Amino acid sequence: MKESEEIIQALLKFRNERDWEQFHNPKDLALAISIESAELLELFLWKKADEANPEKVKEELADIFSFAFLLAEKYDLDVKDIVLEKIKKNGEKYPLDKSKGTAKKYDEL
Repeated sequence: MKESEEIIQALLKFRNERDWEQFHNPKDLALAISIESAELLELFLWKKADEANPEKVKEELADIFSFAFLLAEKYDLDVKDIVLEKIKKNGEKYPLDKSKGTAKKYDEL
């Protein structure tokens, strides 16, 4: 079993044991990702980047990943495939000769 599939199966088991699938529609999963992302941002608010608590960062990342995996599962998307596909697309939008060492957006290169 692929690692991503193992994660998804564990999430589904946890969710189904609690009868939470009824709450896990795509819209609410997307909202949950956004909310958990805001909680991650809050850990850095008014601090230097290295002052955020790594344990709390870990917890918020786990929440974000969990909801993202569940959303991917709803659409029958393979997490590995979609991430690798996005990296390829970004490579086309951000060629090395134009993007290396700059934070400019692809339409500004």
